[in-house]
Amino acid sequence: MNKVIAIIVSLLFVFSVAGLSFAVEQKAAPAPAEKKEAAPAKAEEKKAPAKVQQVTGEVTAVDVKANTLAVKGKKGDVMFSVDDKTTVTVGKEKKTLADVKVGAKVTVKYVEMDGKNVAKSIAIAEAK
Repeated sequence: MNKVIAIIVSLLFVFSVAGLSFAVEQKAAPAPAEKKEAAPAKAEEKKAPAKVQQVTGEVTAVDVKANTLAVKGKKGDVMFSVDDKTTVTVGKEKKTLADVKVGAKVTVKYVEMDGKNVAKSIAIAEAK
């Protein structure tokens, strides 16, 4: 009688462990599908237009070769990357990054992309 009870208990134990292992495998399988669904959501967030910010201040550094510009604003120095889409103007006249001089008063509109401040427009204040 003791052997029969021991066999039944051991069979119950084996089936319960096997059942738990199948349950864990079934829960692990849907997880990659959820990750795939989360990836497009992140892509949609990236596609959303970045918030345009603005800094007005004095130019502290210009590097035409590296396409960078540093402006000292109210909150300190801010470094900007300049690309082909960046517009540089004095009044209504179009200029280039080479026309921006250290010490000039500028207003830079920019967006933050991949951890960099990318200038969208640079308006140089006209000399009075």
